[in-house]
Amino acid sequence: MIEPMGRPRRDVKRRIIQAAALAKEAALETLWPTRCALCDVPGALICGPCRKTLAFIDANDACPRCGAPFGRSQCTECNSTMLAAAGRDDLPVTAMASVLLADEGTRRIVTVYKDGNERRLAAEMAQLMARFIPPEWSGAHLTYIPATKAALSKRGFDHAELLARELANTTGMDGSALLKRPKSADQRRFDRRGRQRNMEGRFSVRPDVPVPAKVLVIDDVCTTGATVFAAADRLLEAGAHEVYALTFAKVLAS
Repeated sequence: MIEPMGRPRRDVKRRIIQAAALAKEAALETLWPTRCALCDVPGALICGPCRKTLAFIDANDACPRCGAPFGRSQCTECNSTMLAAAGRDDLPVTAMASVLLADEGTRRIVTVYKDGNERRLAAEMAQLMARFIPPEWSGAHLTYIPATKAALSKRGFDHAELLARELANTTGMDGSALLKRPKSADQRRFDRRGRQRNMEGRFSVRPDVPVPAKVLVIDDVCTTGATVFAAADRLLEAGAHEVYALTFAKVLAS
């Protein structure tokens, strides 16, 4: 079979582009080698020894509803007293889970990713997160907690969006942006009750995208759950029947 004359030329052009990209990557690795986000040793974004020290949350011990570590038998975070303090009777999510305890190492990974602009960590984090999606969450539509305009301006990218995109690539799940986020104060400024008040009514649903019945919301860190709960409220109001949440890290309640 005689191929069209244009095809070999396209193949050559593609190979040249690929070779140039590999050469650029090799040059960058020579000048600025990949370093571990935890120990700064060259070689990998999270090196083997540091990976063994990660504080994984045991799903068998975690609360099956809110994902709180060690909360399976008696949860200290989604009991009636804590919910009442947050102004809630029940959780708006069907279930939540987190991958790691937010210890010093985990916080280091998140900081290097978000504030150190090491975007390649998104793929590493997504691979770990994919392991914590239980079978009953299958078929959910992936979405994420959108960053504030201030965070976008500061970092130049939406960290949760990139995480969701990498998670979709890893799992094959469908996903899209469902939420919009008007201006709100940085959650790190508030205590537990303040976080709840700060997020009340802070999300809206995009009018151009229909909300699926089953949604999985992605974010990097869960501290009190206020952000995820506020997002879940809007999704349920917009027609979702089940809302699940998955974060990379979980802060222990204090």
